[in-house]
Amino acid sequence: MATRTDTSAPEGTKAPAKAIEGRSLGRIAWTRLKRDKAAMAGGIVVILLIIMAVFAPLIVSWFGHPPNEFHQDADLLAAELGGLPRGDFLFFENSGISGDFLFGLEPQNGRDLFSEIVYGARVSLLIAFLATLVSVLIGSAMGVIAGFFGGMADTVISFLMNVFLAFPLLLFAIALVGVLPDTAFGLTGNSLRIALLIFIIGFFNWPYIARIVRGQTLSLREREFVDAARSLGARGPYIIVKEMLPNLVAPILVYATLLIPTNILFEAALSFLGVGVQRQVVGEPGVTWGGLLSDAARNSVVHFMFFPGMAIFITVLAFNLFGDGLRDALDPKSKR
Repeated sequence: MATRTDTSAPEGTKAPAKAIEGRSLGRIAWTRLKRDKAAMAGGIVVILLIIMAVFAPLIVSWFGHPPNEFHQDADLLAAELGGLPRGDFLFFENSGISGDFLFGLEPQNGRDLFSEIVYGARVSLLIAFLATLVSVLIGSAMGVIAGFFGGMADTVISFLMNVFLAFPLLLFAIALVGVLPDTAFGLTGNSLRIALLIFIIGFFNWPYIARIVRGQTLSLREREFVDAARSLGARGPYIIVKEMLPNLVAPILVYATLLIPTNILFEAALSFLGVGVQRQVVGEPGVTWGGLLSDAARNSVVHFMFFPGMAIFITVLAFNLFGDGLRDALDPKSKR
C-alpha cells in the first residue's frame, strides 16, 4: 500500500519562502507606466487617433459625408439669405450642427467639417510620424558616431549640429515649398508636397536627438560591459550594435514620442501659412488641421476655428502626456 509523504514543515519551523519571480526591464517599465493614469489616458487617445486616421473613409461613411461634397443648400450663407433651418448648438450660432453634420458645415461651400477633421488626421499624423522617423534615424546614427569614436568625428558632427540648430527652418520651409514645381522626383501635387515636408521637418530636426544620444553614448562607452567587450576583441561596429543600441532604445523612444507633437505643430503652422498641403476639389482630400485653421481665420466663424484647433490641442496634449509618462517609466532614477 502506497504511503503519502508529508511535505509540511515540522512543527516549530518556518515554511520555505516562496521563490521571488524575476521581472524583465520591459515588464517593470510597463508596470510603472500603468500607474501613471495621465500617461495611459494619453496613450489611449493616441491609439484612437491612429485608428481614426487609418479608418477615415469608413468612419466618414458612417457618421458624415464625403469631405469634398458641397452642401450649399444647408451652409451658413444660404441659411442667412434663404431662411433655411440652421443647426444652432451651444455658442456655435448658425454653425449647421445637427444629426447629419456633427461638427457643422464649412462656411460658403457647406463641406462637412467632421469629415474634414477626420481626414485631416491622416495627413497630419502621416507627416509627423515619418518626419520623426527620419529625425530619429539620422540623429541616432550621428549621435552614436560622435559619442563613441570622439576626436575629429565628434568635432565635425557637433559643428553640424550647431549649424542646423541655428538654421531658420520655418523661413527655409516657406521658401522651398513656395517655389516647388508641379512635378519633381516622379511625384506630383500633394504627394510631392507631403514628401518635401517630411524631408524638411525630419532632416533639419535631427540635431536635437543627436545631442541626447551623443551624451548617453559618452556615458555608456566608459561602462564595464563595453570594456569587457573590448577586452574580448570586439570591434567598434559590434559594440555599437550589440552593446550600445539596446541601452539607447529607451531615450530614443522617449524623445521620439515628444518630437511627434512638435512636428504636428510645425506642419500645422506651414499649412496655416498656406505653404503646406493644398486642398483638392476632387479626389483624395488634401485637408489638414492647419489648413482648416487658415480657412477659418479668413472666414472668422467660431465653430470653424474651434474644432480643428481642439483636434490639434488634444493630439499634442495626448502625445506629450504619453511621452512624459514613458520617460518616467523607462528612467530607473524616477520614483513613483
